[in-house]
This record gives sequence, structure tokens and C-alpha cells, in this order.
Amino acid sequence: MINLNTPPSPNLPYAPQEWNAQYQEQLNNVLRLYFNRLSNVNQFLLGMSGGRFLSNPCGSFFSNSDQSAASTTVAYAITYDVEDIANNVNLSNGSRLNVLYEGIYNLQFSIQFENSNTQIHDVDVWASINGTNLSNSNSKFSVPNRHGGVNGQLIAALNLFMTMQAGDYVELYWRTSDTAVTIEQTPVSASPTRPATPSVITTMNFVSSISG
Repeated sequence: MINLNTPPSPNLPYAPQEWNAQYQEQLNNVLRLYFNRLSNVNQFLLGMSGGRFLSNPCGSFFSNSDQSAASTTVAYAITYDVEDIANNVNLSNGSRLNVLYEGIYNLQFSIQFENSNTQIHDVDVWASINGTNLSNSNSKFSVPNRHGGVNGQLIAALNLFMTMQAGDYVELYWRTSDTAVTIEQTPVSASPTRPATPSVITTMNFVSSISG
């Protein structure tokens, strides 16, 4: 395993009042060692697999709880109860994903919708930054109806690029055309053994600095 360590600033020797060959050789050796270390760091960092040394802001959050709507005319914030990864992107108030640094971020989500009604129903999912709806961020999904004694299921998945300032937060909201549609978590299943299904999984990754 290779670890990249930033070379410390060289400890340059004090210069004599008059030119001195021994001093010059010592100075050259100190600078040569420093630049060799710096060159090695750049070589690994800028090489084909140099990205493995970078640490970009990112976060991963999910919910192990069911979420429901009491009304079809109210927007509900999607909430999380597990902060899986929080590298300068963190969770607050149960629904807010906060960023420490400004930049362009990629938000990806998957939401497990369930419909207990015998009719297909629609849901909207969109993003809000600092309490203001993000323009052109809404998506519509149709959740299948209950069939054969089994509730209809749909994974709503999407990604959004968004520009955020330091200290901003983003939330996901949803609205359903019928309260029979819920966001459902499924525990570990057997025969065969399968992992639990979170009701919501959301990740955020830093993509780029803000150009211009």
C-alpha cells in the first residue's frame, strides 16, 4: 500500500556572508531531496491510478423506516435515520444533507415505493435547496397497483447535478396522488437470505469546483 505524504518545507541552511562551496553543495542537496520527494508525489497523483489518493466530499444516507403521506396536497420531506458515510457532507434535522464546501454535487437517490391500492397511483419527487424548490428537478413515477395479493412495488431512482454554496443543504420531497402509496422498508429476507431493503438510499458526491 502506498501512502502519499506531503513533503515538509526544506530546512535550508543559513547562508554565510561570503560565497562558500560547502554551503552551496549542502543547499543543493537539501533542495534536491525536497524536489525529488515532490516529484514522486506528483508522479503517483497524476498517474493512471492517482485518483485513489484523493479525498472528495461525499456522503451516503439511508432510512430503515417506513414513510407515509397523510394528504395528497402536502409535500413531505424524505427522511433518513442512518448516516453511513459523512465526509464533509452530513445529515441534520433528519432530512437535510449539508455541504461544507461550495461546488457542483451529484445527488443520487433510490426510493422504494409501495402501493396497497388496486389502482396505479403517481408520485412526484423533487429537490429543494435551503427550503426553495430546485427548478426542473421534479420527476414523476407511477407505482403499480396491488396484484395477486401482493402490494405493487417501484424503485424510483435518479441523479441530479446541483450547484451548492458552502453551508447549503438539500432535501428531497415527495407527493403522492393517493395515500395508499408509501415508502417502505423491508427487513432481511430468507430462502435465499437477502439483505434488508432500505426505504430510501441517497448519496452525494463532489463533482467539480464552480467554474467562472
